[in-house]
Amino acid sequence: MPNISNLVKSIQDIMRKDAGTYGDAQRIEQMAWLFFLKIFDDRETQQELFDDHYKSPLKKHLRWRNWAADEEGITGDELLDFVNNTLLPALKSLTAGQDRIGGLIRMTFEDANNYMKNGTLLRQVINKINTINFNATDDRHLFGDIYEKILKDLQSAGNAGEFYTPRAVTQFIVDRVNPRLGETVFDPACGTGGFLTCAIDHLRDQAKDDKDLALLQDCFSGIEKKHLPHVLCMTNLMLHGIDVPSNVRHGNTLARPLTDWKPREYVDCIVTNPPFGGMEEDGIEANFPSEFRTRETADLFLVLIMRVLKPGGRAGLVLPDGTLFGEGVKTRIKEKLLEDCNLHTIVRLPNGVFNPYTGIKTNLLFFTKGQPTQDVWYYEHPYPPGTKSYNKGKPIRYEEFAPEQAWWDKREETEFAWRVSIDDIKAGGYNLDLKNPHNADTVNHDPDELIATYARQQGEIQDLRDQLKSILNEALSR
Repeated sequence: MPNISNLVKSIQDIMRKDAGTYGDAQRIEQMAWLFFLKIFDDRETQQELFDDHYKSPLKKHLRWRNWAADEEGITGDELLDFVNNTLLPALKSLTAGQDRIGGLIRMTFEDANNYMKNGTLLRQVINKINTINFNATDDRHLFGDIYEKILKDLQSAGNAGEFYTPRAVTQFIVDRVNPRLGETVFDPACGTGGFLTCAIDHLRDQAKDDKDLALLQDCFSGIEKKHLPHVLCMTNLMLHGIDVPSNVRHGNTLARPLTDWKPREYVDCIVTNPPFGGMEEDGIEANFPSEFRTRETADLFLVLIMRVLKPGGRAGLVLPDGTLFGEGVKTRIKEKLLEDCNLHTIVRLPNGVFNPYTGIKTNLLFFTKGQPTQDVWYYEHPYPPGTKSYNKGKPIRYEEFAPEQAWWDKREETEFAWRVSIDDIKAGGYNLDLKNPHNADTVNHDPDELIATYARQQGEIQDLRDQLKSILNEALSR
């Protein structure tokens, strides 16, 4: 059984010798689609054992077993020629065939590239990947470690911030939204599939028979804008027992006009961490009603989520502080949220949860569509004892959410929890960035209070200047 960390490192070390892969992101993208093909081939081997009539969507010469599995197989320029001029073009032009698999593979590979220029080094990478049998339970579970290692490397490459959510946050949101067998689960910005795989595991724990397990295959859907996380998501889902994860599409969720979403597409549960801090391309905001038009991605996703939830549907999502205290369009979005949904809980996370790639403070919002909000409960998540911040070496852990889980169904005010009425929220201009009344040190972003604090501090600075000027004048006049 290979040591996963060493395996991924050894693959990357081989790739670093290649003139074509000159960055971590390219090396990871190359690894991602190679792993996808190996995992797909291993799953086909398993399906052939159980189904005598199984027919692969791939022609014989394109299947991993026939061009990659033999460590003494094609290499050098012959291998490069095959990958560049036969394999990738064929995968990109597949049509949806048996069980939608062909269309899934085409979608997965439509933006894939072979960056490697040395066919001998490419053969060495392929041989390393062949040391894993994804049908063996131990090796399949090890992919979770490969996946985590790839994500950590992506973070180091500096381009994973918008699609990586700490596992502890993902688990807590799914646990609280609590999707049930027979319900539909959607992530409109699914990244590498963290929320979807967590939801699938949550639903699998409820399954009692094969009929229940069959429901898992089509109970979820997702959309991911970027190619690399989409490939990782497909791979992740297959390893979580989803035979054909064709319900996860590669595309920009926000590029579709809001009015195009019809009731038959509405879902029971949404769990997501929409990208925040970014701006959408010109014209995207025109897909939304005029009163909600903005180019800020997180705000547009919140409007979308309110639209596509069924009446009675539940949502749990990550949002930055800026959405809570922002004005203008943000105020209108919050007013709509509180009118159409019961925003029953906001969990305020401390700094550092999303380190190292953003220091923006974040919140977990939980709401149910169909009833207006009467009260919002806040829970301020504290650092564990002895911790002053989170980082790569000390991330937030799922066990830290145990106090919130114990408090959830028997709510009362504590040093970390407090309740705010809808009347108070309206009186405050729909500002949801409300400080913990039990903690005087909590930072508040209320605009009026910030302006008052700024004015007071400016006055204090001016007093000090006047005192200093007086002292200097006195000294000079002697």
